[in-house]
Amino acid sequence: VNDACVILGKPNVYGSIFRFEGQASVFNHAGGPHYRDLYPEPPPPGVVPGCAEGGVLGVLPGIIGVIQATETLKLLAGLGTSLSGRLLLYDALEMSFRELKLRRDPNRQPITELIDYEQFCGVPALTAAAAEETAMDEPFDRISVTDFKARWDAGWRPYMLDVRKAHEIDIVRLPMGDRVHPHETVDQIAGELPTDREIVLVCRSGRRSATAAAVLAAAGLQKLYNLEGGVLAWAEQIDPSLPTY
Repeated sequence: VNDACVILGKPNVYGSIFRFEGQASVFNHAGGPHYRDLYPEPPPPGVVPGCAEGGVLGVLPGIIGVIQATETLKLLAGLGTSLSGRLLLYDALEMSFRELKLRRDPNRQPITELIDYEQFCGVPALTAAAAEETAMDEPFDRISVTDFKARWDAGWRPYMLDVRKAHEIDIVRLPMGDRVHPHETVDQIAGELPTDREIVLVCRSGRRSATAAAVLAAAGLQKLYNLEGGVLAWAEQIDPSLPTY
């Protein structure tokens, strides 16, 4: 939807729901940010649960839907201030609203055509055998958040590199961390990273950090780990008090 709106020059009145939380914004309006400024890439296949698995509070679609309808009417009538440049977060359990500022990514790639979104976003998870075969070809190791936490509690202190963007760090970050640098240009800091410590890379869901780990491996770095599931898995399995996005 976002890509079609960008190509056609139309605003995207956005809403999403999951369990007890919802989000709303207006993308691609009056020069403001669009969806890919917030989420440049989809999470790896199989990471995001469907409604049958994760569930959603029955009234939540109505709440977020009414916000979307309000924003749509405001745009049509030219009234008020839209949610463009802002992400509204709703927590039904706390009955609270929070607002985050959004900005355009100066390095974002232009969108000129639609792609195969089923292939891009909806490929099913690998079978165990295929995943094992793929992992054998990777120049880095994968580590789950539970294994990482157990090793950290036992005294393991790797170098932590968060490859998300600045606005994502403002939303949530892990309690441990040494450096933040976007994954697109991680090759530029390869020479500045320690060679005497193991390096764990983290992002929102584990996809961008895996890409960054492969880039650093190609630059000659070793002892690299990708934190599987990223901060989303950490919030779900280790510390549910952390906000998600």
